[in-house]
Amino acid sequence: MQNTLLIWLPVIITLILLVVLPIGVLVRLRRRYPETKWDWEWTDTSEVAFPKRFLWGVATAAHQVEGGCTNNNWSRWENGATTDGSPHIKTGEVTGGACENWTRYPEDIELIRELGCNAYRMSVEWSKIEPRLGEFDETVLAHYREMILALRAAGIEPMVTLHHFTNPLWFEDLGAFEKSENIKYLVRFSEKVFATLRDQVTYWCTLNEPAVYASMGYFMGDFPPGKRSIKLTGTVLKNTLRAHVEIYTALKKLPGGDRAKIGLVKNLTQFDPLRRTFLLDWLIARTLHNLFNTSIYQFLKTGKFLFSILGIPIIRYHDDRGKHSNDFIGLNYYSRLLVKFGLRGGLFKFVMRPDDVKTDMAYAMYPEGIYRALMETSGLNLPIIITENGIADKVDNNRFPFIRTYLYAVSQAIKEGVDVRGYFYWSLMDNFEWAEGYSMKFGLYAVDFKTQERTLRAGSEAYRMVIKSAVDG
Repeated sequence: MQNTLLIWLPVIITLILLVVLPIGVLVRLRRRYPETKWDWEWTDTSEVAFPKRFLWGVATAAHQVEGGCTNNNWSRWENGATTDGSPHIKTGEVTGGACENWTRYPEDIELIRELGCNAYRMSVEWSKIEPRLGEFDETVLAHYREMILALRAAGIEPMVTLHHFTNPLWFEDLGAFEKSENIKYLVRFSEKVFATLRDQVTYWCTLNEPAVYASMGYFMGDFPPGKRSIKLTGTVLKNTLRAHVEIYTALKKLPGGDRAKIGLVKNLTQFDPLRRTFLLDWLIARTLHNLFNTSIYQFLKTGKFLFSILGIPIIRYHDDRGKHSNDFIGLNYYSRLLVKFGLRGGLFKFVMRPDDVKTDMAYAMYPEGIYRALMETSGLNLPIIITENGIADKVDNNRFPFIRTYLYAVSQAIKEGVDVRGYFYWSLMDNFEWAEGYSMKFGLYAVDFKTQERTLRAGSEAYRMVIKSAVDG
């Protein structure tokens, strides 16, 4: 009997390791991370409710709409090419004059009013304000002040983003966020802008989407500087979070800092397994989610940043100030990514299911995701402002249902107690969508880039209808 047990013991242990334990792990994962899916055929998306004092807005970023941004990392990147000769921008385009928002902003403010919005999120272009290290252009600062005053006169609450992906060339050439010693330059710039606008601006975003900046520039290589290093990705992500803390701390010490509401903007993309019964899909999905979502939220909750793969630390950072560095959290949400493990062409790829409604970008409509994102973000115990949410839809077939279903999901989160203070649609108008060039049409207003004519899309009426109903109701 004893000999029989000794013979079968390795087999039993192997079965436990290969079968029983994985099944147990799968069961726990499926219970802990259920796949939220609603039946939209039987859902009345008009049954929504929002707080009376709610920010209804639209968003843009300076480089994408202003035109004339010729001295930053993106202007250089757009004119470059990959090692095989392919242009960095998929369409081969450069920003050029963009939407000419620099001179046409009075016209664009009227467009915001026509939508019924009471808020506008914009960014300031660092390379225009500080074209050379330590040299500030007061005429550019005066221009932004005039724009803010025009928004105020129109009854529109301005929200200013201090860093939205672009760096002056001098900052890029110093190593940008690869080096922690460069953070002081962004802090000084932020103090300068704050001193110019603090009497007119209440809401301030420090940095836009640190995880996207780090992953696209240093992991995927699709944004400047086009590097691919997991360690650099972690280093840059750590330094952007550190920059956020330093900016928040510095601005709060300035006159008017006590009245300002300052927050980080976090893009949350869920990484879900394509096959919920396949452990390797789960393993990759949870690893990516922890790298680019959980690590940031944990830093904002505990002051501890851990960038790790399968429990192996790559970058560690600790700053207790991280726990108290936000008056609100900006949430950008577009969709989730379904992860499929595979050995061909890389360890994994992002895929869609046959019944997914595809947007023009490489992801699907998934309104339940913004509900999930709000629930996850509510764990920070901070007021939440949805600083970006929108759809690329050139033929305008899905914009109307997108707006209705996503705002329904936001309303459901609010009904369940999530403290959502505002919603900003991306974007006011078609613009230069980074590596995608002008091919992606996110705008509520279509833009003819030859004539600069703006035209409200039919699908955009959904947003105007919801705002009117919320305000009148």
